Amino acid sequence: MVFRDERWPEGTPGWVDLMVPDQAKAIAFYGSLFGWDVRRGGEETGFYGMAELRGRPVAGIGQTPPGQDVPAFWTTYLAVSDVDRTATAVTEAGGQIVMPVMEVLKEGRMAVAVDPAGAVFGLWEAGNHIGTQVTAAPGTLAWNECLSRDFAAAKPFYEQVFGYGFQDISGDDFSYAVLLLDGRPVGGVGTVPAAAPPEVPSYWAAYFWVADADASAAKVTELGGTVDGKPFDSPYGRQVRVADDQGVPFMIIAPNEQSGEPEGWEV
Repeated sequence: MVFRDERWPEGTPGWVDLMVPDQAKAIAFYGSLFGWDVRRGGEETGFYGMAELRGRPVAGIGQTPPGQDVPAFWTTYLAVSDVDRTATAVTEAGGQIVMPVMEVLKEGRMAVAVDPAGAVFGLWEAGNHIGTQVTAAPGTLAWNECLSRDFAAAKPFYEQVFGYGFQDISGDDFSYAVLLLDGRPVGGVGTVPAAAPPEVPSYWAAYFWVADADASAAKVTELGGTVDGKPFDSPYGRQVRVADDQGVPFMIIAPNEQSGEPEGWEV
């Protein structure tokens, strides 16, 4: 388990949150699955829930505002040093700002954007809240990737806005590039899986570490969620796509022999 007290570098996926119709149900689900202690804020925060491990924030769970009929999903937030400047860069590169820049008390400043292929992501300029403060342990954020319906448009967009470099690991039937900052992998951009139904849009996916992918997949089912296929091994860990008991998809991944354990790993 690794603790962090400094701001995440520009362009790093440093936070994720979930807005759902039933916040209490989500808190119960993820608390049981990941061991999160979720503390709800006051009315001034919209009762936003801060999920914590060892007393430090790892993710957010909020309630969809009344009257807003929007799909529930995990939103990936990319760290920025100047959210106004990045919002301008998003529009100049062909994206859109769908939630304008706003102050979040003294915690930071944010905006929500859509890339040219339709994938939604957030921008977070840290104030008191730097983002996730725990990594390398079950229940923490493991990876974030943009899976796109237009890889050819998405890749140059993220390069132009965030200055990413790329490590291409495409195969015969898919395109995928690791996003690099100063040569360090921070995320990925690829194509939506061929098996996905045509109505599935471009999206950012969040992966969470677990100690045992098979046991956690069984726990998801026990808690009323669903599992898409069976856990499978990859060079990056043993993983499987699941959905919570409100239908929100996410990935769980566990270290395996191929990947080894992340530095500082603690169960």
